[in-house]
Amino acid sequence: MDYPLKNIMMGELDSLIVEQIQIRLNELGCGLVDVDGIFGRLTVNAVKTFQGRHCDLYGFPLVVDGKVGVLTWAGLFGGGITNLTALTPLQSNVLEIASQEIGVVESPPGSNMGKMVDEYLASVGMDPGHAWCAGFVFWCYREAAAKLNRMNPVVKTAGCLDHWRRTRGYKIVSKGAVDNPALIEPGSIFIMSRGGGYGHTGIVKSVNDGYINTIEGNTNISLSAEGGGVFELCRKISTINIGFIKYS
Repeated sequence: MDYPLKNIMMGELDSLIVEQIQIRLNELGCGLVDVDGIFGRLTVNAVKTFQGRHCDLYGFPLVVDGKVGVLTWAGLFGGGITNLTALTPLQSNVLEIASQEIGVVESPPGSNMGKMVDEYLASVGMDPGHAWCAGFVFWCYREAAAKLNRMNPVVKTAGCLDHWRRTRGYKIVSKGAVDNPALIEPGSIFIMSRGGGYGHTGIVKSVNDGYINTIEGNTNISLSAEGGGVFELCRKISTINIGFIKYS
């Protein structure tokens, strides 16, 4: 079955979808649930039982919340969501350019400096030594736009949250992306808040169920902000607590 592009939870009005979930939960021995199309307390408990026994496609335990989101749906029915939207020329060029930067590291380590790091920062008018994840994103889009002989649509800023506030791109807020990962397109930009006015950002390479594969700067394999290089990483969509920006 195809994921219905929304979280299914207590009070769901689509009785046909609820019935299919109830049938599957019974088949998997997660409780004897009446197949009545009503997502009530017994169905919630059966979903929690399933979630407590299973992991997602990357081997991480499912969140035990009694809601059928994309990862729980994929576990129940074996089919989640992968965004196969055709890329625009800008998105395609951005991903090509960003991929070529994977492996760039700071020199010296931990300095927010280095030949290419300095270039990323200079593209947003910043001196070496500053946080550079937003500079990396802007630089990738600037290079891609130049290849297409068009204006760079990305806000020229070193601030992730400033980018979110000022953008004229299409915004997808965090909850909308969690409920419907199909809204996120490769080449989109994710924005996270780290608290205290600080953030982190990067470029979406692909979408797979409740996860995004990303290319991002000023990070590391531990998914840190203020890391040391450009890496290809995997993040859970639910950890992107601000949202996504689409430029086409």
